[in-house]
Amino acid sequence: MSLDADAIVDRRRLRRKLVLWRTLALVAAVAVIAAIYMAVGGTSLIGEQRSHIARVNVGGVIRSDRQRLEMLDRIARSGAKAVIVTIDSPGGTVVGAESLYDGIRRLAEKKPVVTVVNGLAASGGYVVAMSGERIFASRNSIVGSIGVIFQNPNVTELLKTVGVTVEDIKSSPLKAQPNPYSPTPPEARKAIEALVLDSYDWFRNLVRERRALDDAQLNLAADGRVFTANQARPLKLVDEIGDERVAKLWLEKNKGVTQGLRIRTWSAGSLGSEFRWLETAGELARGMGLPSIGALLSSDALTQAAVRAQLDGLLALWHPSLAD
Repeated sequence: MSLDADAIVDRRRLRRKLVLWRTLALVAAVAVIAAIYMAVGGTSLIGEQRSHIARVNVGGVIRSDRQRLEMLDRIARSGAKAVIVTIDSPGGTVVGAESLYDGIRRLAEKKPVVTVVNGLAASGGYVVAMSGERIFASRNSIVGSIGVIFQNPNVTELLKTVGVTVEDIKSSPLKAQPNPYSPTPPEARKAIEALVLDSYDWFRNLVRERRALDDAQLNLAADGRVFTANQARPLKLVDEIGDERVAKLWLEKNKGVTQGLRIRTWSAGSLGSEFRWLETAGELARGMGLPSIGALLSSDALTQAAVRAQLDGLLALWHPSLAD
């Protein structure tokens, strides 16, 4: 009996030791993973509270993005000493650009924020560029396209060729206008034009306020065209020619940001929050049944993409095929 009792005690001691060592191994593994994640610039809960410069990437078509707005709120509560918003976007929906602009402006009340144009900040992308205190851009970056567009395909003539007629029964003449199955009547066109002009007035006034332009300067800058950053600087659409490195030096010199602080990239983990143009194009092409990325990037296919992606009706979006 004593031998059996001793064996039971030994087993219990061994089991306790195994549990202890397994627990220690798990804690060590978690610590190693956390250290690696922070070393590569991840924004873990611990890393968020360390002093750093936050980088927020805005790439691709801009849409309403709740996750990204929540991320901006987290940055405001973090240990970030400043924020650099890097932009490579042709714009997107008016509402998406407006909400992102407002989110960054709320963040700017807590942290110094500057924006850097990496290639393109047009239409809604330029709305986002104005959210920072200072706009930096590489010499040949494209900025501008200050305007709003509403597009609606009309397939009336196509339906005639195949002998198809679409009949409507609706409550009032302007319901469901414009209609792709019939020509747009003058009163519907006038109503849509009023929407476009109302949003355009908002865009123009934002440019006037944020860039401190008089009427003559505003009329020249806001006629819908795009500019290189070199052309845009005399128009006051860009403050300084330079990249992220120049922006960081400006923050150190003018905002008291400690020299040598690491830049950490924050990610909302949502499509369009990073510079993933080809991946995004591929996903859109597959989702819309387009044959290839090359087809998606063609002008006709891009127009289809905007329609099929069901962006809101008013777009602040630049592309050569959409700028007519």
